[in-house]
Amino acid sequence: MQASIESNELIDRLPPHLKQYIKPQNYENYTPINQAVWRYVMRKNVDYLSKVAHNSYVEGLQKTGISIDSIPSMYGMNRILKEIGWAAVAVDGFIPPNAFMEFQAYKILVIASDIRQLENIEYTPAPDIIHEGAGHAPIIASPDYAEYLRRFGEIGAKAISSAHDIEMYEAVRTLSILKEAEASTKEEIIKAEKNVEALQQKEVPPSEISLIRNLHWWTVEYGMVGTIEDPKIYGAGLLSSIGESVWCMKDEVKKVPYSIEAAYQEFDITKPQPQLFVTPDFAYLQQVLEEFANTMAVRKGGWRGLKKLIESKQIGTIEISTGLQISGSFSKMIQNEDNEVVYFETEGETALAYREKEVIGHGISRHKNGFRSPLGKLKGINLAIENMGPRDLAAYNFYDGKPIEFEFESGIHVKGMNVTGMRNIKGELMLIQFTDCTVTYKDSVLFTPEDGDFDMAVGKEIVSAFAGAADYLSFPVQQQVSQTKTIKVTQSETEKNLIEFYKEVREIRETTNASLTPDQNNKLKEIFDTLKKVYPRDWLLPLEILELTNDASVLEYLIALKERRPEIAHLIDDGLLLLEKNN
Repeated sequence: MQASIESNELIDRLPPHLKQYIKPQNYENYTPINQAVWRYVMRKNVDYLSKVAHNSYVEGLQKTGISIDSIPSMYGMNRILKEIGWAAVAVDGFIPPNAFMEFQAYKILVIASDIRQLENIEYTPAPDIIHEGAGHAPIIASPDYAEYLRRFGEIGAKAISSAHDIEMYEAVRTLSILKEAEASTKEEIIKAEKNVEALQQKEVPPSEISLIRNLHWWTVEYGMVGTIEDPKIYGAGLLSSIGESVWCMKDEVKKVPYSIEAAYQEFDITKPQPQLFVTPDFAYLQQVLEEFANTMAVRKGGWRGLKKLIESKQIGTIEISTGLQISGSFSKMIQNEDNEVVYFETEGETALAYREKEVIGHGISRHKNGFRSPLGKLKGINLAIENMGPRDLAAYNFYDGKPIEFEFESGIHVKGMNVTGMRNIKGELMLIQFTDCTVTYKDSVLFTPEDGDFDMAVGKEIVSAFAGAADYLSFPVQQQVSQTKTIKVTQSETEKNLIEFYKEVREIRETTNASLTPDQNNKLKEIFDTLKKVYPRDWLLPLEILELTNDASVLEYLIALKERRPEIAHLIDDGLLLLEKNN
């Protein structure tokens, strides 16, 4: 039976296009091995990070309800996150960057609810509940940082992406899934890695989403705060990786003062980072973010913004100087000698809005075949149409129900029957409807009466351009959820038996008081004897048994296992050090 999604007021207000990414956490699917991985990482992290993380980290763990001993349930987290005005939802691995950031704008933490395999305990390229829950959640207990995250989401959700970005997203998602799936072959992983590398090396102009994703990476994921000489960790990628949280503090990792230049610094998600950026405080993050936002089409508009939307081949929005917003897939523009946009077109379903609300009667049912309009001033008239008062309109023959013919400075010619106009809250004309209308430019016919009514947008220029629809309710929910799904592990009988052993050890730890009973001791000895014979590569369960028994023979076994498996020797050493400290 499918588990339900626990909702609350913050989650309820999410728009439908974001709700499609949410899935149940299915807490019962976490195995005792998963729980042991969480516990090991969290105990190690809290012990180490209390010295090197930003001081809000440990306090944030308590504030956000993150337990050291058990994987957090979304329900429990939400109950506590509510106190700081946030919530959390579970999703299936990576989701598109714009969607991820839009969740943040609504103060929702997106948590990939899967958890890394034991083999990838130090680091995984796939988003998982350790990275999201133990990395992102604690730091939002800092009000300055939480506001930065929310504001970043607002700006990032408007960033325009390219076709290359979508291809890159799918490639990285596929690689992360394969690296976390036990059944993946070496050949499959190598092929996926080569695909990511080839896309990374492809020379394409950086899109807005790729640049803002870089800022996100070097702050939210891999950021440090303080001074170059004494930096502290706050990025979730570092907080959740027991390998990189140690590595990043070494001198080999170059520390650079944080600035807008981070937007142009690429990264490789599959490898430890050779350099990191250090911000003096969280307030400075906001300063750089606003500096970057000033370079985006959402604030600059113009022909460059429209060009980005045309190249993206996705639904986007332009806002013109009267406040009218046109949302659709933009396909064409005409520019004058000064590069100003004097005409634009969309193809397919298009909607008009004002202040993010669809204009009544101008949704996709009216504009199902696209929308087109000239922009600018009329030829020989120094006054823009939107600035004309009733007398001006009468002087230039703009009468409802009267035929009219006029020409723009660009040379675009409009001839038709003026039916009616629509005004914004300032009283400015922002839309004029014509029938029996012909629109021409030089030798090109842009619109004919056979095309139906002609709705002309009124405005001098494009003041803003951004990704997505102005009114998200204008369009049916776009199915942007990746078809590449995370691979669920199917356990063999041998693996099921090992899971059962982890479960029994966990139950003994949780039910024991001051000391073990003879029965518990015998059970642990029995499990340990079987581990040595049947599961000689497993190292985490012997550590948990040693924690309970303090048995010298278990310690000797772990020391010998370090010799047999030198690649995990440091993990065993870290576990032994933790036990020594606790004892």
